[in-house]
Amino acid sequence: MILTYLASCLHCAWHVLAASSPSAPPVDNPAPADPVSGSNGVNLLIGYAKWGALIACAGAALVSGGLMAIGSLSSRPDHADRGKRALIWSLGGVVITAIAIPVVNTIFGSVH
Repeated sequence: MILTYLASCLHCAWHVLAASSPSAPPVDNPAPADPVSGSNGVNLLIGYAKWGALIACAGAALVSGGLMAIGSLSSRPDHADRGKRALIWSLGGVVITAIAIPVVNTIFGSVH
């Protein structure tokens, strides 16, 4: 189901990018920006978004590890299962965050 959703998203993105102007430059892929360091414009916003997404994924991974530990120590298998699912989703979020802009650049570059 998730792969079908991702495929439809990529298909829609392909059509949107195909209809866009061929002279538009690719999106920059800035490193996650520490909020105290200076940057400007769109790069600053993208850097903040990537920084925040990575912090949220790391927090979710820590909480899911605690949930797995509590579930297995207190004989509550439903909590341990929730922790395992949350850990997988948080790691998936890190992967999606890391490859989002390169994927957009690849699709955008293939349209030209």
